Amino acid sequence: MGSVRAHRYSIVSSEEDGMKLATIGKPNGYGNGNAGGKVHTRHQTQSRFVNKNGHCNVQFINMSEKGQRYLADIFTTCVDIRWRWMLVIFCLSFLLSWLLFGFVFWLVALSYGDLDNEEQICVSNVDSFTAAFLFSVETQTTIGYGYRYITEDCPIAVFMVVFQSIVGCIIDAFIIGAVMAKMAKPKKRNETLVFSHYATIAMRDTKLCLMWRVGNLRKSHLVEAHVRAQLLKSRTTAEGEYIPLDQMDIDVGFDTGIDRIFLVSPITIIHEIDEESPFYDMSKQELESSEFEIVVILEGMVEATAMTTQCRSSYIASEILWGHRFEPVLSEEKNYYTVDYSKFENTYEVPSTPQCSARELAEKKYILSASNSFCYENEIALMDKEDMDDEEEHEEVKNDLFAEKVVLEGTNTDTASESASSQETVLLEPRPLRRESEI
Repeated sequence: MGSVRAHRYSIVSSEEDGMKLATIGKPNGYGNGNAGGKVHTRHQTQSRFVNKNGHCNVQFINMSEKGQRYLADIFTTCVDIRWRWMLVIFCLSFLLSWLLFGFVFWLVALSYGDLDNEEQICVSNVDSFTAAFLFSVETQTTIGYGYRYITEDCPIAVFMVVFQSIVGCIIDAFIIGAVMAKMAKPKKRNETLVFSHYATIAMRDTKLCLMWRVGNLRKSHLVEAHVRAQLLKSRTTAEGEYIPLDQMDIDVGFDTGIDRIFLVSPITIIHEIDEESPFYDMSKQELESSEFEIVVILEGMVEATAMTTQCRSSYIASEILWGHRFEPVLSEEKNYYTVDYSKFENTYEVPSTPQCSARELAEKKYILSASNSFCYENEIALMDKEDMDDEEEHEEVKNDLFAEKVVLEGTNTDTASESASSQETVLLEPRPLRRESEI
C-alpha cells in the first residue's frame, strides 16, 4: 500500500529489480512482435523430423511396387491426393466411360448396318460416332431426350444399356464418396489448433518443469482432447549400434489423467523433470549445446463431424527458453472470461530459475525462496488487490465523513431543540402569587 508503482512490472524483489518481460517474435502472427521486450533470435541449423506446421520432413525413396500398392487401395489414394488431381480423376472417370460406351454403341450400329441404312435396327437415329457418343451420355446421365433410343430387335444393344447404367451408378458412388470423404477430412481443423513457437523451462511447485502452450482458435470444442510428447534423439547402444532417431516418451500426466484437457482457453502443458524424465541430468549449459527434437501431439474428435484429428508440432533445443514463463492470456471480466491471443506467445524472464540440472537441484535440496521470486500472476493479483483496497479505503473515508456530518447536524439540531424547549419551559412556567401580607 505504501509503495508507489511507476510501472506495473517495476516493483519486484531487491535481487530481481529491473527485470524486463521478454516478448517472443512469432512467425504465425500471434503476439505483439518486438514491442517493449527482448526478441529471441536463435538461428536454427538442426534438421527437423516434424516441421512447425506439423508436416513430417520425410521423403520415401527406392520403394518397390509403389504404384501397385497405391492402386490396391485406390479409395485412400483418392482421398489423400491433392484436389487438382482429384478433379482430374473426377472428370476423366466420366469422360472415359462415355467415350468407351459410345464407341461400343458405334460398333453395334456398324455391325448391324445402322450407319448406312435409313432404318436402324439397334439404335434409332445413330448414324455416326458423334451420335453414338451423345447417346452414351444421355444413357449414363439419364437425360433421355427421346430422339435416340434402343429398339427391342437388338438384344446386344439392350444389354449394353443396362450394363452402362450399372457402371454409371458405381462410378457415381465411388467419386462422390471420395469427394465427400476428402471434404470431411479433419485435417483442415488443425489450422485452428496452435502450439506456442517456443517452449520454456522454469520452476513450478518447487520442481523444474518443461512447459509449452496449446490453444484452440474456434469456439467449437475438441472432444476427448489429450496431448502426448516424444523425444527424438540420436544415440548409440551399449553394443555399439547407432540409432539415428531414437523415440522416447515424455510424460505429460498419462498416469494421473492430466494429459486429457478441456481445451476451451489456451492451456500450458507441463512435463515435470523428475527421475524418469530424459532431461533429468540436463542443465542450461548442456541444453544450449544439445541436439534433440521434442514432437508434441494434440489429438481429439472434431465436435461437428466426430472424426479424430491430430495436430503436431516440434521443438528443438534452440527453441526451449530456460528460465522463462508464459504470460497469462485469460482474464476475468464482470460476468465472463476473455482470452487475449496477442499474448499467446509472450514469455517473461525469471532470473531466480536455477541453472543446474534437476538432479543437482534435488541433491542440493534447493528451495526457491518466495521473497526472492518474481511471478507475473502474483504481481497482477497484487496490483488488483491494491486497487481494490484503495477503492475500499476511499469509500470508507467517504462514509466516515458523511457519518460525521450527519452526527454534527444531528447534534446541532438536538441543541437547538433543547434550547427552544428550555425557553418554552421558562416562558410557560407560572409565576407564584405573593400574598398581600408579604407585600
